[in-house]
Amino acid sequence: MTDQVLTFVEGGVGRIRLNRPKAIHALTPDMCEAINGALLAWAGDDRVVAVMIDHAPAPDGDPKLSRGFCAGGDIALIANSAKADCVEAERFFHVEYRMNHLLFIYEKPIVAFIDGIVMGGGVGLSLPARYRVATERTTFAMPETGIGLFPDVGGGWFLSRLPGRVGAWLAATGARIDGADCAAIGIATHYMASDKLDAVKARILVDPTGLADILAENAETPPPSKLEAARADIDRLFASDRAEEIVAALKADGGEWAGKQLAVLATKSPQTVKVALRQLVEGAAKTDFADNMAMEYGLACAIIRRPDFVEGVRAVIFDKDNAPRWNPATLEEVSDAMIDAIFAPLPPERGWTPIGGTAEGG
Repeated sequence: MTDQVLTFVEGGVGRIRLNRPKAIHALTPDMCEAINGALLAWAGDDRVVAVMIDHAPAPDGDPKLSRGFCAGGDIALIANSAKADCVEAERFFHVEYRMNHLLFIYEKPIVAFIDGIVMGGGVGLSLPARYRVATERTTFAMPETGIGLFPDVGGGWFLSRLPGRVGAWLAATGARIDGADCAAIGIATHYMASDKLDAVKARILVDPTGLADILAENAETPPPSKLEAARADIDRLFASDRAEEIVAALKADGGEWAGKQLAVLATKSPQTVKVALRQLVEGAAKTDFADNMAMEYGLACAIIRRPDFVEGVRAVIFDKDNAPRWNPATLEEVSDAMIDAIFAPLPPERGWTPIGGTAEGG
């Protein structure tokens, strides 16, 4: 199964190439295990100067199969496990979150080329990298509240550290932003045209110690960011950490942009909108990324046992009727006690730990 991700050393660069184009390179547990194994091997290999993460070109250049870097995780696998005993789902989260953490603490420089769709698991694979290169084809989103999940894989850490209230807006609404937006708010460290990437990668393979200089030389000024133009509205209307207060602010505003956000929020799981907003508050307060991942693992274990996740996946991914029946159906029915229960720490024997270490909390 590991041919779904290619890991090899080329010219002093440890290469991680996602190779599952028909699924937009969505991650599986085996793919995460293979990435972890490669990173651990390269950490002690003096031949490896840097790590490059990208996706393999589609067979025969088929444009339908060239849409993205990584569309997320294997949600069908997680949902099918959630309907049963949750064992496989929990294993997936455990190994994936270990990968997120290993990337975050890795000592050798990592560059991720986020060309095309980067969502969910793809965000967790790329945001821990030191360098993140977006293009005009980049579409970034954390759309989990639309399937009764929450922006995991480190979302509590990364989204809470974005400028203003952008993280809360992205987490609650699942909004999609482009490469210029990613550059404007620091999700991307560099922006360049997609047709330059092959040449840039080739230069890095020849001179991996020059990675930072090569990226800087080839970076371009992105187009104006549509997100930046909406920043004042985002910061004002998503100012609260309470979902009901956000909705009230949007209704009181009455403008076109606010109306669009209300319509979007109305389609999301009320429970996980609240979970996501609290997740960012908790994540912002943490000083260790491992503690954040332990928290998110606890959230994942709780959320997959609640009805909204299986129902959200049914509506959006399996049946595609896009008419989930959320339970509870409204924000007002999602009590603070319910959210507190979801955030309750796991017992130590069930908790998440990073590779080769222990994590507090969770």
